[in-house]
Amino acid sequence: MEVRQARRTRQETRRREPEGARGRAGAHGPAGPGVPLARAARELGLKPREFELAVQLGEVRTVAAGPDGRRRVPPEEIDRHGSSEGFPEALRSRLWAVGTAEGAELMGVGAARFTRLARAGCFTPVRFYVNRYRAVVWHYLAADLAEFADREPGLLTGRIPALLRTALDEHSDRRARGWRARRVDQLTAQASDAWQRAAATAAVLDAPELAQAVPDPGERAYLNALRPELTRIRSEVPAAREVIESLVLAEDPDEIDWYRHCLTTALTQARATRPAPGTEGNGETTQAPAAEPEPRQGGAEPPAAARSVRPGRIWSWLRGRA
Repeated sequence: MEVRQARRTRQETRRREPEGARGRAGAHGPAGPGVPLARAARELGLKPREFELAVQLGEVRTVAAGPDGRRRVPPEEIDRHGSSEGFPEALRSRLWAVGTAEGAELMGVGAARFTRLARAGCFTPVRFYVNRYRAVVWHYLAADLAEFADREPGLLTGRIPALLRTALDEHSDRRARGWRARRVDQLTAQASDAWQRAAATAAVLDAPELAQAVPDPGERAYLNALRPELTRIRSEVPAAREVIESLVLAEDPDEIDWYRHCLTTALTQARATRPAPGTEGNGETTQAPAAEPEPRQGGAEPPAAARSVRPGRIWSWLRGRA
């Protein structure tokens, strides 16, 4: 089945009461500080996980409102979607996330090849869950898969290129680090000030790494207070909880070095705006944690930077190493 045909077919099967959804959008009353998230999801005709993904991807804009700083959706944002062409099917299609079997079918490849491409970082997961066997199940945006299939048809058939096999030998599975990079990018974009942006970068460093990167206890405490959640997935099973906790933290030395370098830059920008509460604000107590990672051959980006939201940057980095 062709990718685009499969996407159209899937959109048809996912329709559910479009007229009713249109009626809900725009029915939130006069403009105010914002619409609560659960209500906004209903008015947009989205299930909770669809709405969460929409916010993460920037499809639905949220703002901090009220003294508690809770996120809400501006009424005009709901109106914008409600008046757009193809609502709500067009919005849902952009949020359509698939697993390995469905993704392989969309791309017209076998599950084994799909998995190898995913492990190599050719496309980046948008979310995951841990099943009852404590295995991580990744989901991908169907739109990302379609874009990759259109752009790199040569990787869908025939022998896997040597360049890709080398990348897999060096890093057997880039899915977790790609997902982390995507989430940090999203959280950074949603941050309202420089300290929140620094906290988003610090969120993937464990306590010992953060202590080395930010020796000032006042700054470190402030970053921890602002620390955003990369995922809302919770588990009562200790083994599954350990898996989830491991996925949100940078693992490989090059990845850790990259985030420490990014944190150094982010902290410099944050201190220029205002000091962290409870600190003197002279910026002298926090040492530069790590030198900037050296670029690879051909002027390519550091490995962690290749884990971008855009699959094309990953593939460009792989090519740059040849």
